[in-house]
Amino acid sequence: MTSHKTAQTMKPATAAKKLGVYLEATPPEFQEGVVSRDELNALQADPPEWLRELRRTGPHPRPVVAAKLGISIGGLTRGGITEALTTEQIDAIKTENPDWLVRERATHAEVRKETVRVQEKNR
Repeated sequence: MTSHKTAQTMKPATAAKKLGVYLEATPPEFQEGVVSRDELNALQADPPEWLRELRRTGPHPRPVVAAKLGISIGGLTRGGITEALTTEQIDAIKTENPDWLVRERATHAEVRKETVRVQEKNR
């Protein structure tokens, strides 16, 4: 009796999340197929041009947008940002530095500080 090892696969949405890219901006062949663990590792190790370009200019998924702005995903929603943004759009928001962004950055910093305090207290 021989055991056949099957390749672990994932949906394109999962692979896009792991790669930190917005699924709808990926090529159709990526969106329509399945991605094996080996293919994902290859994409991470040696990203093709389309992946490098997406990571560089976007559009970026909400977790990446939030990280680039230094706020939480909830802060994006409170700021009225519900869609993926390009790097150019993110840079424009940073330059404009609207009141909601200043508030959300302050809130995010307080939450991080409190998290560190609680972790250190529990050690």
